[in-house]
Amino acid sequence: MSHGETKNILSLDNVSWKRNGKQILDNVSWKVWEGEHWALLGLNGSGKTTILQMITGYLWPNGGQVSVLGNLYGKTNIPELRKSIGWVSTSLDDKFQFRPSDSALEIVLSGKFASIGLYQEITQQDLDKAKDLMHQFNIGHVQNQTLTSLSQGEKRKAMIARALMASPKLLILDEPCNGLDIYSKEELLASIEKMAAQPDGPTILYVTHHIEEIVPSISHTMLLKDGKVIAQGSKRHTLTDQLLEETFRVPISVEWENGRPWVRVKPSSSLAEPFIMAND
Repeated sequence: MSHGETKNILSLDNVSWKRNGKQILDNVSWKVWEGEHWALLGLNGSGKTTILQMITGYLWPNGGQVSVLGNLYGKTNIPELRKSIGWVSTSLDDKFQFRPSDSALEIVLSGKFASIGLYQEITQQDLDKAKDLMHQFNIGHVQNQTLTSLSQGEKRKAMIARALMASPKLLILDEPCNGLDIYSKEELLASIEKMAAQPDGPTILYVTHHIEEIVPSISHTMLLKDGKVIAQGSKRHTLTDQLLEETFRVPISVEWENGRPWVRVKPSSSLAEPFIMAND
């Protein structure tokens, strides 16, 4: 498939990384083009977070090359480039726990400066943009509430709105539905779907181990296992029973409904350990 004039958003070329003699990433190559949204899937420990840390320049590969938004790492100012990358993860939520009196609006505004707290002058334009983003995520009504008083779903939406304040070209959503109940999760996924469908929005990298979170606008997936790529490409070609079984190590069947994949784990005797009652 030729990408012609399409911009390359992200390129990993034969990237490897070892820690304490253990191979965490093994020869990973991955290209993301403008107009694509990707989900990164794999069990815990498969290498997903390591890849994110490389994309954001917090980790350096032992081998291979990383290029983001046309900037080759090693020849670019990474702190400057990070301003074009939004990253939403629960570890970011933790940083705000030490600022319990910040309002949801202040948290969203701080995204313009990528700061924890507001220390710079805010313009009316910034204020309008922050309020507009909060309305897009249906959290306009909580703008004066503190972070601690928000529900988990509202917190997550506030953090995504915060990431969008700087108009990033790349938005990383690292397990955004973690800890959400089923209603909050579906509400957040509906907001992400709406955002992903906007032609002028950022390229989204969605990291999860829950396949049913892959909303229709996410076009591609990469499956990782033990630091190796099992498969990558359009989601219809990668989210198959066979490839998902290999990735998640359990027998799985996939069904598609309304553009979303739903999985069922098939009963398997090999997974169940016999439960022995102790006789006292």
